[in-house]
Amino acid sequence: MLRRHPDPLPEGCPVSAATTTGPPAAAGAPSVRRDFGLLWAGQSLSLFGDQFMTLALPLLAVTMLEVSPAQAALLPFALFLPFLPLGLPAGAIVDRLSRRMTMLVCDGVQVAAFGAVWALAATGTLTFPLLFCLVLLSGCAVVFFQVAYTSYLPSLYSDPHDLHRGNTRLALSESASKALGPMAAGPLIHALGLVGALAANVISFTASVVSLALIRHREPQGESAPRERGWLRRDVATGLRFALGHPILQPVLLCGTTYVLFLSMVETSLVLYCRNVLGLSPQWIGVVIGAAAAGYPIGNLLSSRLIRRYGTPRTLVGAASLSVLGIVSMPALGSLGGAAGTAGLIAGSIVHCVGEGAFSPTSLTLRQTATPAALLGRVGAVQRFLLWGAIALGSLLAAGATALGGLQTAVWIGALGTVLCIPALLRRGIRAAVLPPAA
Repeated sequence: MLRRHPDPLPEGCPVSAATTTGPPAAAGAPSVRRDFGLLWAGQSLSLFGDQFMTLALPLLAVTMLEVSPAQAALLPFALFLPFLPLGLPAGAIVDRLSRRMTMLVCDGVQVAAFGAVWALAATGTLTFPLLFCLVLLSGCAVVFFQVAYTSYLPSLYSDPHDLHRGNTRLALSESASKALGPMAAGPLIHALGLVGALAANVISFTASVVSLALIRHREPQGESAPRERGWLRRDVATGLRFALGHPILQPVLLCGTTYVLFLSMVETSLVLYCRNVLGLSPQWIGVVIGAAAAGYPIGNLLSSRLIRRYGTPRTLVGAASLSVLGIVSMPALGSLGGAAGTAGLIAGSIVHCVGEGAFSPTSLTLRQTATPAALLGRVGAVQRFLLWGAIALGSLLAAGATALGGLQTAVWIGALGTVLCIPALLRRGIRAAVLPPAA
């Protein structure tokens, strides 16, 4: 729901009138269009390159480094593990820094980390411990980048409708990258090998660095409390109290955490599930994963219309329910095997992606408009700490479930576990807005 238009927020959900970090900006102003275009283009390329890693890293681990599928599942764990110790402090730190400069530095670290992976793989000196450590370093940069990235856009747009439009476009790029990236990565890996896919990811991060450097907009320096002894702990506590005490944000955060914890088990296992259980080649794995992600842009584009018609709380509940339905159907239909199993897996994942594609920009805009400007980084850090920390734990659970029961077991546990996100969402302000009052 966008401020109090077109539908009012549920009673008890405060929305600050000063949620942007700068003066009001006209969405049609040339400077705003240029800067948003640079941000959008750079992140689109970076996200596209990330999808090469989604396919290349587990295949690199099991083929070139000859590790087990359970060990390969530890790579996503390494990428998201830093969100557990760094996620909350990152929000307090980023709120005192330039968010654009933070993104620049973090993308530079990504270039260095994946450039080292590419160089070591190209020379045949890459080992699994080295790969794990470099992915871990990349994960540390991702923590600060994501906190700064999700807090930056409100400094460009003061109007919540323009803000949601910007969030939708960024989400659309993420959706398109998930759909097209794996489909392009499969043929590229087939033609150039895994080392070529690693090089493509390094190039995409370099393009992101250049685009961020060309942005002219500078955030006004906000007033911050002096760095007295214990400032970091106090700043983190302030962000936690706001996010976890908010009648709308709290159930959305708990829903997302539960959902991502179990979804990550499915996603961590999916590439090797397609390879080992369905017997697909890397080229066809890319087609399967890319085609499955085609639902994301549909959900992104529907989100604004759903908000206008049903309001934010009902849109969130409907989107979450649709996504869970699709996820649970994936192993059920995939178990058919053969062409029917592959088609069923794609169909279930498309349905899941439509739901997630509507949920993501809706919840992000809600968080940005319901949070005071001075707390944007910290509240975003709470969200990233919970969700991306859940990815790390879910990846670890996937590794354990794969080692004990196989890939199919890991996928089934993850799929059924996502159902628990619905009761987590239907609480407090969301419940009051969606369910009729008791007689």
